[in-house]
Amino acid sequence: MQMYCDFCQVNLCISCTGKHISDDYDKHKVVPVQQRKSTLIYPKCIAHQTKSCKYYCEECDISVCSLCSIISDTHKGHTISTLSDVYNAKKEVIENDTEALENIISPTYEEVATDIETQIANLDEEYEKLTTTVTEHGEDCHRVISNIVDKMKVEIEELKIKHKNILKEHLDEIKQIQYRIEQTLLNLYRIEDSKEVFLTMEYIPQTEEFSRLPPKVQVSLPRFSLKTIDTDQFCTLFGYLTPLYNTTEENGYKLKKPVTLSRNFLEEPNLITTINTGYDNLRCVTCFEEEEIWTIASDVSDLKCFSIQGSLIKSIKIKSVESPYDIAVTNVGDLVYSDWGTSTIYKVTNEQIEEVIRFQDWTPLQLCVTSSGDLLVTLYSDDQTQSKVARYSGSIEKQTIQFDDEGKPLYSGNTIMKYITENRNLDICVADCGAEAVVVVNQTGKLRFRYTGHSSTAKCAPFEPYGITTDSQSHILTSDCNNHCIHILDQNGVFLCYIDNCDLKNPYGIYVDKRDNLFVAEYYSGDVKKIKYVK
Repeated sequence: MQMYCDFCQVNLCISCTGKHISDDYDKHKVVPVQQRKSTLIYPKCIAHQTKSCKYYCEECDISVCSLCSIISDTHKGHTISTLSDVYNAKKEVIENDTEALENIISPTYEEVATDIETQIANLDEEYEKLTTTVTEHGEDCHRVISNIVDKMKVEIEELKIKHKNILKEHLDEIKQIQYRIEQTLLNLYRIEDSKEVFLTMEYIPQTEEFSRLPPKVQVSLPRFSLKTIDTDQFCTLFGYLTPLYNTTEENGYKLKKPVTLSRNFLEEPNLITTINTGYDNLRCVTCFEEEEIWTIASDVSDLKCFSIQGSLIKSIKIKSVESPYDIAVTNVGDLVYSDWGTSTIYKVTNEQIEEVIRFQDWTPLQLCVTSSGDLLVTLYSDDQTQSKVARYSGSIEKQTIQFDDEGKPLYSGNTIMKYITENRNLDICVADCGAEAVVVVNQTGKLRFRYTGHSSTAKCAPFEPYGITTDSQSHILTSDCNNHCIHILDQNGVFLCYIDNCDLKNPYGIYVDKRDNLFVAEYYSGDVKKIKYVK
């Protein structure tokens, strides 16, 4: 085979080339086989069938053809980039992820698996030594302690089985992750070999997820403590086995070398578009499928949905005369909102409103939908002295988070808003404005850290976080309303940078969509701003 069609992705001999391109010459891209993959395959424009989409609208986040980018009112005034530049940037992300997974992350998991397998292989020998020690001591005690020896042998065997099961379970987890990495690599190889823009554009980086190594399970070997034999008290003095216990050590495994993340912050975040909601005191913004932007505000009893172009799609009147406190979108596109006037969480399906949870002695504040479909809600007690976070599956409470390991309250006890979100690592992040802190706990409710702001001479007002959200790289973003900026932290609470341009004024509720576009609700102006802050 001497020739290759980049469009059809097939090899051709010289004699077949003419026949291959005869039906539609302009469509095919026949090149010498050594030059294959040299031609990008652009998607066809839906509106202009004869045109290929070689451009990209930043505001609408879609591919467009040259006619759409010039004459279409839909994209008028929008930032248009060449699709090849966006494609090349995405390819770079894929290459970085492939390199990290193949040369750093995957080998690290291989070492972890080998270490656990070695521990399992050595268990019989170690436990045999323990059994021998017990047996020899039992023989010294003769018949009097034979029953105790037999009992202890059984106990040792049970401990060995339990020990082995713990390690095997951990090994299974490691191998499952290894399998996922292998599948991801296969997918990356397939994308790298393909020129389908759709496959490349749909790729979501997974290096950060795999870079978060699992806790290291360490299981201690039981020890046999000898006791001097006393005929009258041989049962108690014979000896005992230390209990089998295992611990999990966060960050017990280390990557062979640091992984360079695929996505970096822009030096200057870009304001993509501004949507005026017509609200005063705009409080919340959330999205569904990057097309529907839902908002709520203080002192109004309706929920507004806007398109990315800024047109009002629909408005839903809620049952209560009070304004809703917060709103979220479920994984299937239903709305849920908290009504502090009735102490109730409602769900909206096809514009029909139904009650989901009604609280007694507590009032719901903010809420979010987790990756598993659960609902996290911040609440304050009716006597306004306590606050907590509760997790619900439907109307069933599954978890309550209120105190730290010392029994001290995790959150301020006042009624000031406490926006909440779940991070990609399943941490639960609360912007506790009343405490002037971002409070982050892990999925079991154990306190991980508090972030109380970053020292800056340019930020004069006290740090009072309102909205909070996370992105695909597990960064935590929180709005600093009085300082007119957004703080960006890493998943461990380390300050990374501010977003303080884009003419931000009193940012309140914030939301990051699946493509890491940031939506900011400005409280007084009623504007929702879409901001691009990562490459």
